Amino acid sequence: MDDLEEPRWLDGEEQQSWFAFAYMLIRLPAALEAQMQRDANISQFDYLVLAALSMVPDRTQRMSDLADATASSLGRLSNVVIKLERRGWVRRTPDPIDGRYTLAILTDDGWDKVVTSAPGHVNEVRRLVFDPLTKAQQRQMGAIGQRILQAIDPELLARIQSSRDSQGEQ
Repeated sequence: MDDLEEPRWLDGEEQQSWFAFAYMLIRLPAALEAQMQRDANISQFDYLVLAALSMVPDRTQRMSDLADATASSLGRLSNVVIKLERRGWVRRTPDPIDGRYTLAILTDDGWDKVVTSAPGHVNEVRRLVFDPLTKAQQRQMGAIGQRILQAIDPELLARIQSSRDSQGEQ
């Protein structure tokens, strides 16, 4: 943007929408985190990693693909997987197809953790996100989320959609 160009200020309605959305972006993760800590003694991100592994064939995924699936950097994911490994919920091994990659594997104990944690998580997501909305609003929320993610990181959105499409084919 040219320094001399006037910013496109938000009008009153846009400001209201933005503040509601921004506060939701702050408060929703905190509420989900509190529920996971309270009910499962794990972080929301720990659960996201475990759940992502629970949904792939053989409960095994390359760390780079798992990073995409959890919208995380490899560094952050590696730190969390090390912690989950110590708890016996995940193990890592070199990819036998290409040793340059590392596979994350959900253990049976990790599967059990997902199974016991999932009901509380889904109840909280339903209570906070889906129950307040009509079916039409839920569809709009999905479409809006995709459009915003497209503006933020189109390559990530394409990888996520490709990953979900390939999971649907299996």
